[in-house]
Amino acid sequence: MALWIAGAGAVGREALDVAIANGVTVVGFLDDTPTPQPVRGLPVVAVDDLAPGSEVLVGIGAPAARLEVAARLGRLGGVATTLVHPRAVIAPETSLEAGVLVMGLAHVSSSVHLGPHVQVHYGATVGHDCVLAAGATVLPGANVAGAVRMGEAATIGSGAVVLQGRTIGAGALIGAGAVVTKDVAPGDTVVGAPARPRPR
Repeated sequence: MALWIAGAGAVGREALDVAIANGVTVVGFLDDTPTPQPVRGLPVVAVDDLAPGSEVLVGIGAPAARLEVAARLGRLGGVATTLVHPRAVIAPETSLEAGVLVMGLAHVSSSVHLGPHVQVHYGATVGHDCVLAAGATVLPGANVAGAVRMGEAATIGSGAVVLQGRTIGAGALIGAGAVVTKDVAPGDTVVGAPARPRPR
């Protein structure tokens, strides 16, 4: 497999690490601001230069931007692929849709569903029977207990904890280190322990 990574920033470079660990050849980076200088020795070219039929993974941290770029690449004929670090755990009866990125030392438990373009970062855990909608993101070291539901483009911050059975609404943001004991409404940002909505 020869792969293009969309996004030449931090998460794109981390996606490259996952590809290298899997022995996957990365052709280069796609970015809206192409540069004459290579990144990690690879060319950075315009997103719209993607050839139809090319395999792609969107390595962008911001969920809404990730889904937008993924849709553009789909219209260009890109084929979304999934990358799982060989030192991550994916338990039985768990399904991963196209475009998922799971980094090293992540643990995704039994009977979990990861929707399109979900990211589970290094050292994060996702408990049994969780459902993560398109573009949901679990940042490094976060712990998501069983049967949690994450809406589209929701984000759980580094080191945060989400207790069993909670629902995290679409576009919600759980702050770093927060402890979520109640459902979080779509679009809300919550912080602290126990997590509470951040004043607007």
